[in-house]
Amino acid sequence: MSDFQPLVFSGVQPTGNLHLGNYLGAIRKFVALQENNDCIYCVVDLHSITAQLVHDDLPSQTRAIAAAFIASGIDAEKHIVFNQSAVPQHAELAWIFNCVARIGWMNRMTQFKDKAGKDRENASLGLLAYPSLMAADILVYRATHVPVGDDQKQHLELARDIAQKFNNDFSGHIRRAGHGIDTMVGEEAVHAFSLRSSL
Repeated sequence: MSDFQPLVFSGVQPTGNLHLGNYLGAIRKFVALQENNDCIYCVVDLHSITAQLVHDDLPSQTRAIAAAFIASGIDAEKHIVFNQSAVPQHAELAWIFNCVARIGWMNRMTQFKDKAGKDRENASLGLLAYPSLMAADILVYRATHVPVGDDQKQHLELARDIAQKFNNDFSGHIRRAGHGIDTMVGEEAVHAFSLRSSL
């Protein structure tokens, strides 16, 4: 497996409810992480669809989160700040991961159980497949560090499982196509660490 360059990736949903907790719990730590790391910070607007946040205000809320990143001290000249839907590879890789991941894996996700509640039959497929999109967000860039809150740690573990299954299923095909092992997804590249414990 090829060496992975250290890279931090994380994102914030444009929920319209940016508050002190977002700043203290995430964005302030993003600013500190940029001092010694290459960083990609994303406004995860595709994830907001799973929370039924699609409305006329989504573009302005997306800009507001990006503005909050910059106003908080993230240096957009040295690091990447963008909105997820502007990069089609997120959705494309998520579809591939949807075909690799198992429904049983998704059903075990605590956050899905919490958000779907007792009415799981009426929950959207997007809510169930949310972790595949998160895995794609991380692995499309081969991120090595993913600062998240405690509620997302289970999704990071699933990202490793998805990457490992992808590699097991497709490594031979990738080699036969002449692309070599470097193009495979690197499950060992994802090293989860909590925002609370990382700094």
